[in-house]
Amino acid sequence: MRKLVYTYDESDPEDVKLLGGKGAGLVLMYKQGLPVPPGITITTEACKLFYSNGERLPDGLMDEVREAMRWLEEKTGRKFGDPRNPLLVSVRSGAPVSMPGMMDTVLNLGLNDDTLRGLIELTGNERFAYDAYRRFLQMFGSIVLGIDKKVFDDIFEEIKRERGAKYDSELSADDLKEVVRRFKEVLGDKFPQDPWKQLELAIMAVFRSWNSPRAVFYRKANNITPDVADGTAVNIVAMVFGNMGFDSGTGVLFTRDPATGENVLYGEFLPNAQGEDVVAGIRTPKSIEELKNERPDLYKQIYDMAKKLERVKKEVQDIEFTIERGKVFLLQTRNAKMTPLARVKTVVDMYEEGLVTKEEALARVKPEHIIGLLYPRLDESYLKKHGISPIAEGLNASPGAATGRVVFDADTAVEWRNRGERVILVREETRPDDVHGFYASEGILTSRGGMTSHASVVARAIGKPAVVGAEKIKIDYDRREFRVDGITVREGDVITIDGFTGKVYLGEIPTAKAELPREFFEILRMADEVRSLGVRANADTPEDAEIARRFGAEGIGLLRTERMFRRPERLSIFQQVIMARDSEERREAMNKLVPFLRNDFLEIFRVMEGLKVTVRLFDPPLHEFLPSSDELLEKLCEARMRGDSDEVSKLESLLRRVRELREANPMMGHRGVRVGVTYPEIYEAQVRAIVEAYLQLRKEGKDLQVQIMIPQVADYREIKYVKEKAIEPVFKEYGVRMPVGTMIEVVRACITADKIAKEADFFSFGTNDLTQGVFTFSRDDVENKFMHDYLEKGILDFDVFQSLDTEGVGELMRIAVEKGRAANPNLEIGICGEHGGDPKSIEFCHRIKLDYVSASAFRVPVARLAAAHAALKERGVEFPIY
Repeated sequence: MRKLVYTYDESDPEDVKLLGGKGAGLVLMYKQGLPVPPGITITTEACKLFYSNGERLPDGLMDEVREAMRWLEEKTGRKFGDPRNPLLVSVRSGAPVSMPGMMDTVLNLGLNDDTLRGLIELTGNERFAYDAYRRFLQMFGSIVLGIDKKVFDDIFEEIKRERGAKYDSELSADDLKEVVRRFKEVLGDKFPQDPWKQLELAIMAVFRSWNSPRAVFYRKANNITPDVADGTAVNIVAMVFGNMGFDSGTGVLFTRDPATGENVLYGEFLPNAQGEDVVAGIRTPKSIEELKNERPDLYKQIYDMAKKLERVKKEVQDIEFTIERGKVFLLQTRNAKMTPLARVKTVVDMYEEGLVTKEEALARVKPEHIIGLLYPRLDESYLKKHGISPIAEGLNASPGAATGRVVFDADTAVEWRNRGERVILVREETRPDDVHGFYASEGILTSRGGMTSHASVVARAIGKPAVVGAEKIKIDYDRREFRVDGITVREGDVITIDGFTGKVYLGEIPTAKAELPREFFEILRMADEVRSLGVRANADTPEDAEIARRFGAEGIGLLRTERMFRRPERLSIFQQVIMARDSEERREAMNKLVPFLRNDFLEIFRVMEGLKVTVRLFDPPLHEFLPSSDELLEKLCEARMRGDSDEVSKLESLLRRVRELREANPMMGHRGVRVGVTYPEIYEAQVRAIVEAYLQLRKEGKDLQVQIMIPQVADYREIKYVKEKAIEPVFKEYGVRMPVGTMIEVVRACITADKIAKEADFFSFGTNDLTQGVFTFSRDDVENKFMHDYLEKGILDFDVFQSLDTEGVGELMRIAVEKGRAANPNLEIGICGEHGGDPKSIEFCHRIKLDYVSASAFRVPVARLAAAHAALKERGVEFPIY
């Protein structure tokens, strides 16, 4: 039989998948000689066996546990279940990837009526012993036996009110005896006095928490697949006690500020408390700076150990610690969940400090961190101008500005979000069961808790703005409202929270653009040194082009031209083009548009001087530029009632043309190159405007690289025809030559790419339409009709319009690349569909050797980093699991 239980002496801290993150971290600290309570780990393999065995512990597991517990007893000098010298343990989860607060923990296990007396004798502290016992009874009852935690909370709060105690620590030993008595009444004979039975049941409860709704939801939301983490380990660790008096305490710290990235020890601690009090946000803790002032000797010990772990792990560390009667113990170390700002800053700082290599630095920044730096901020000038003051203030736990309607529970957040509302989840403190509400909300506001509370950690992890510990807010769940300084905010009222400052405002506050830090540009510069895949931008306007250039785009891979026809003064002219009955009339109308189009191209070409610009010729169906038949019928009725015969004649003619252009499936009909074939005058005028703008700027001494792209091609003869009729004559007239290529977005084009490549200078995959064609999904309808069902039922693993379907669409792309380059070795190939900004799709594009990806302007930084990641993975660089 394979070994399922390991002591710290037997464990390899590098085997995170077997030991889980928590177990591996404890072993690492133990082997670094740091003060860690001794413990044992039941592996993730045991968890998998538990589920394959019908949620029963594997045969022989408890025998292995008993054997390993002897090692634990030797290390501590105490004996599990001994009424005179009892060993108490914590039973904690620990998946290979961090899932903060998603699974269960039981502390003080091993206590019963007999060992309680032994604990009192050992410590001489009756109050402490009863405090430990009431905690254990509540945890065991709620986590292991499944009794509603509120039952225990209500009893505890009732006794606190009766005794006039605000905080737990104000209750006396006699008060806690009453709590224990009441808790035992609730538990009845369900509570086992046998410590070994307690341990067995707790192990099963931790395993079950792997498949709790909140844990399953968290894994799904964070794309934690079975190949990354397939089960939790169970850590059984000797208890150390932070609740033994005010020379004891518990805390959580980060080796650098998780919100800003500043290189300072950042954290919180609570005197006379156990660890769950901090992470659950039940009491608002003190800053770690206060420990520095009160006990500088302990602070220095903690600082030195924390920084040692940071150097060893080459990551900012999130560390739990307990002080027991003046002695420090480390209970956990893991890679920190940080804001995007902090992540990028710390990675660049650690690279510049020589702690990590360039490759290691890049591997530690995810594309979502880059996106997170683009978070909006509240418009300070608006606040100042209108004299708006916050109604409350808490801790700035996770950055970004968020506005929404107040909701007071996670289920309501989901319900309202599903009906299209933006919401802010407001709670006293959040619990792991609230996690689905986090994802449904724009942001989170709590009245209790600190920077290391559950709300803070999860909000930072998923990129949601959060303000926590806003203590002036008094929440009334029954009335569905909160009050602060005489102001009542009811469910459904709009508030704005500022995760940068911790301030809360009534109503909606406008936002301003994010100010990007130096480190943002530095990490992208590093990415550019590593990537081989080019990154360009999709653009419609000069503003798009300016943003793209600012974010480091190396050109425009898709310049759409449709918007150039939609401005009111142009639309009426273009409608003349559509209504024209012959080529001459059409050409005459199009020539009126050339000056407008030329000016548009001038603006964009100027912005992109020195970089390549790919202009896509007209693509959409013509009917999109005419009024709807319903609209025309209504106007026609009005004109007839007025007796306006000229208007009636005009509208009747327009209505006939609209009906002539009507198609059963316009997105697969008369559009793209098909319009260029039937009405080459449209393409000819566009090419004329492009060439004239190009020549004018060349006269001004501008360095320009312009190429022309024909959309929707299915056969090489379409390109040949359009070049002969609409493009070559203009080139010849002006004495210029530009590359002419095509979008590969039709299935047949992929299969016949070798023939098309002989007529094209470049390919650019239009994966939106290609995906639509491969699946016969309408991308305009799929989201509202059935995509959710396909994802929910596991028919598809992801939305194929967001990430490339590499098995189907990707295989066609691979065929097109191979055939195209075989026929034309100089063929440039890129992608300009929306997939060009998706990291997984970019990795695939790197693998099939595309020359570039083209993404929307705001996705350009993401694409630059994702392209670097693809290159690093090809080199075998390991990426850390967070």
